[in-house]
Amino acid sequence: MADHFQLRLVDSYTLAPTMRHFVFERADGQGLAFMPGQFLQIHFHYDDGTPTKRSYSIATVGDGNSPIKRIEIAVSYVEGGAATKLLGDLPIDGCIEVSGPYGRFCLHDADTHARYLLLATGTGITPYRSMLPKLAQWLAAGEREVVLLYGARSEVELLYGEEFEVFARAHPGFSFYACLSRQMRAEKRPNDRHGHVQDVLVELQPSAERDVAYLCGNPNMVDAAFNALKNYGLPVAQIRREKYVSAR
Repeated sequence: MADHFQLRLVDSYTLAPTMRHFVFERADGQGLAFMPGQFLQIHFHYDDGTPTKRSYSIATVGDGNSPIKRIEIAVSYVEGGAATKLLGDLPIDGCIEVSGPYGRFCLHDADTHARYLLLATGTGITPYRSMLPKLAQWLAAGEREVVLLYGARSEVELLYGEEFEVFARAHPGFSFYACLSRQMRAEKRPNDRHGHVQDVLVELQPSAERDVAYLCGNPNMVDAAFNALKNYGLPVAQIRREKYVSAR
């Protein structure tokens, strides 16, 4: 049975023109135990009183072991969206009803594959941000290589991009590719690529013997990357998927 509780807003700031980062704490003062990659559901009502809910992956970078005090999410602006209005109008110290955590889009110690391919678009990057402490442990042990392919239309939409760049410089074995589909940076970086994340797979040459893949974000990207990975021979069991669908 999932836990139900209130979250109290303590901070928020703009990540990109249509993206915002929210920081909450539990109203009861407790920490939240979760597995990186899991999500929470926000429960609220439409104007006519109909109950509804929205799911958001936890973006917090914790220590990987203890319950977290600050619960962070990234939210996309949806024109006319009920959740957009709810969160956009929420004042500091305002509270929302939440349940969770849910989900199995998580890293598994039992996996023995040498390379992890992490693909994301939009706010689909948030579960990978929460996974950074776990990935740091694996990379320090020299057990695995990790490649993160993050797709956006332009540099301004690369959420947490600089954080991943810093992590890559500090952790040999971790590579971060910015895949920009419309506008490249004014000063291109070595791992910048023009196009969509699934288009860069040809450069990485995935294989069933070496790779396990995680796909998170836009359903079109998830489906295209899933089919591409199957064509490279990866079995379905080695491709984990989480689709983000915007709802009004």
